[in-house]
Amino acid sequence: MTKRPTLFSLILSMPLLIWQLVFFLFPLLFLVAISFWTVRNFQMQPDLSFGNWERVLTRGVFWDAYFRTMVLATAAAAITSIIAFPASYAISFKMGEKAKRWMVFILIIPFFTSYLVRVYSLQVFLSDAGIVNAAFGYLGLGPFPMLNNAFGIIVGMITLTLPLVILLQTFSLNFVNRDLIEAAHNLRCGRLRTVFAVIVPSAKVGLVIAALFAFILSFGDFVSPLYLGGGNPPTLSIMITDFTKSGQQWPRAAVVAIMMIITLLTAAFAAITYAYKERGK
Repeated sequence: MTKRPTLFSLILSMPLLIWQLVFFLFPLLFLVAISFWTVRNFQMQPDLSFGNWERVLTRGVFWDAYFRTMVLATAAAAITSIIAFPASYAISFKMGEKAKRWMVFILIIPFFTSYLVRVYSLQVFLSDAGIVNAAFGYLGLGPFPMLNNAFGIIVGMITLTLPLVILLQTFSLNFVNRDLIEAAHNLRCGRLRTVFAVIVPSAKVGLVIAALFAFILSFGDFVSPLYLGGGNPPTLSIMITDFTKSGQQWPRAAVVAIMMIITLLTAAFAAITYAYKERGK
């Protein structure tokens, strides 16, 4: 029998409810509202016009940017998850408690610095005359173009999301039942098979949530596509700034932002449904 919420519990939840209303729901409703406004003489005027939606959604450049952003974010999330798993596995299963605490601290350190600063430093590494191409030069290779293309964008997105994904994967792997692993070994299950047959399914929820966060952060990233990808062809985040700079077209920028929010909510719902599907059964 479920208990009804008490007055005290409702009062305690009020700050969270107010926070969500003020900083999420109201701005979202305002964003939807201004997507129907019009711009005349570089000034927004309240209106109820579907012209902005029609103008944005019927342009091929929008859909090119949409699918480009989707592919880049999906690739970055997948690559980040694959790269992060061996590190998370080592931290969770091969290190002692003291070493784990130090590794968690080291993974938090990148968040002490600005992401923009880290992207600027990547330009030093990835440019045609940068450190990486200089190393290839000693081997008689290169230079390889690593900036102003998809490779540079994905490297920047991985830089943004990798520490967070490792942390989330590590926390998930820490809750894997070690008795199941011992049982698999007793049944002569090899190490690699144990990872994919026991550990990964047991930590599926955390692994999916980590990949989801990587996708969300990459999908909305503006810095890497601009400074490592050159900004052309544009992603959705760059398209928003282009709209606001050209004729103060904030309503059209709002349309792009709403499409991004819808995409992210759909991806989040699909990922969480998949992560908890087996548990629901």
